[in-house]
Amino acid sequence: MITITPAAAAQIQTAALQGGTQGMALRIAAKRDAEGAIQYAMGFDDASHREDTRFDSAGIELVVAATSTMLLEGTTLDYVELEPGHFDFIFMNPNDPNYRPPQEA
Repeated sequence: MITITPAAAAQIQTAALQGGTQGMALRIAAKRDAEGAIQYAMGFDDASHREDTRFDSAGIELVVAATSTMLLEGTTLDYVELEPGHFDFIFMNPNDPNYRPPQEA
């Protein structure tokens, strides 16, 4: 369903350690906005619902609500340097109409 890169996994583990949320799953949510693009949210969560999908990627336990499952299918979560010194998570999602695959050099 979702692939987490090693860089993203390392940053998620660092954030869990800093926030005291080790052992909690990372919940990822997605919804379409009015223009059809997909908006994302994520955070550590110790709650579980019967409809949730739980799985592991790169050693990170993930939780996705049933309402987000189809939107996130095939997504890769990465942690990259967008500008010098500025790192952020990015979602590479083929279900998002604004997604453009990275170009090979």
